[in-house]
Amino acid sequence: MSTYTIAVLPGDGVGPEVISVACDVLGAVTERFGHQFKLTRGLIGGAAIDATGGPLPEGTLELCRKADAILLGAVGGPKWDQGAVRPEQGLLAIRKELGVFANLRPVVVHGDLVERSPLKREIVEGVDLIVFRELTGGAYFGEKRRTADAASDLGAYTSAEIERIARAAFKSARRRRRKVTSVDKANVMEAGRLWRETVSRVHREEFPDVALEHVLIDAMAMHVLRWPRNYDIILTDNMFGDILSDELSALADSIGLAPSASLGASGPGLFEPVHGSAPDIAGRNLANPVGAVLSTAMMLRYGLRLEDEADAVEAAVSATIAIGAVTADLGGDLGCREVGDAILHALLHPPLAHYRLMHWG
Repeated sequence: MSTYTIAVLPGDGVGPEVISVACDVLGAVTERFGHQFKLTRGLIGGAAIDATGGPLPEGTLELCRKADAILLGAVGGPKWDQGAVRPEQGLLAIRKELGVFANLRPVVVHGDLVERSPLKREIVEGVDLIVFRELTGGAYFGEKRRTADAASDLGAYTSAEIERIARAAFKSARRRRRKVTSVDKANVMEAGRLWRETVSRVHREEFPDVALEHVLIDAMAMHVLRWPRNYDIILTDNMFGDILSDELSALADSIGLAPSASLGASGPGLFEPVHGSAPDIAGRNLANPVGAVLSTAMMLRYGLRLEDEADAVEAAVSATIAIGAVTADLGGDLGCREVGDAILHALLHPPLAHYRLMHWG
């Protein structure tokens, strides 16, 4: 029986609600597969500011460094918007401190949700891609300046930073459909030109068996809505990846479905839903827990190398969606807790057909 230490950082807004469901899923994985998960909890974001004055206490960072993987909810909210210290600083800091440079955001349109997409069936049916977003460079981390009437954020990259995210994307492409689309702004930005030159060199020297294309970010924002099935691995920088992955989450109708994994060369990975803290629905049992549950599946697969367990969690989510046990953002009438209960039942008692008869007629 294997034992794993998981650092759990619920954070702010709906974070504690969706992470509660994710932790219950780990309990169900224990029951079904026999693993033990030691959950150690820490503060981050606004909750940490309230308790300690800072968004990432040293105790939280130490807890994370000792863990096998980190499960995070969300940070931020209007309560802290005007403060000198912001919750988001904690999220940026933990990524930097842990050296997690590759942010993976899969986009899969579930067959039972195709009709809910804002795009036509023939456009979104069968979409299955991953955005590889560089996570520790670019304008989010560059030198920042502010005066009364001017501001700047330096969008700097080194070739070494680009090389390591490019290698991660190409390696993943070899396990999928062997196609990488690199997105930049090389026509007007020096950082974009370095990005394109470096990705091309890594491709030429190390991964010639993988197809590579380069697309400018403004064109890509249009292409992914017109022909999303054309893409397999989308490789891009920190800011463009942030924007593109949020845009792509709309293909499946709700950002509440979107998971993510942030991985480094070594040490624990960081796994979190894409949706953010959603303070307008926090504490009302309205949040969609699927993004957090699928992030847990990514943690099992990428962080702990438990492939069968990850497959089982993903199958439970699919089964739950298939019977219409979903939250309001997907047209359902269930709450966060109730959807979580359905996922747990599907995980522990597949198939789910009898559960539909018992609970939803």
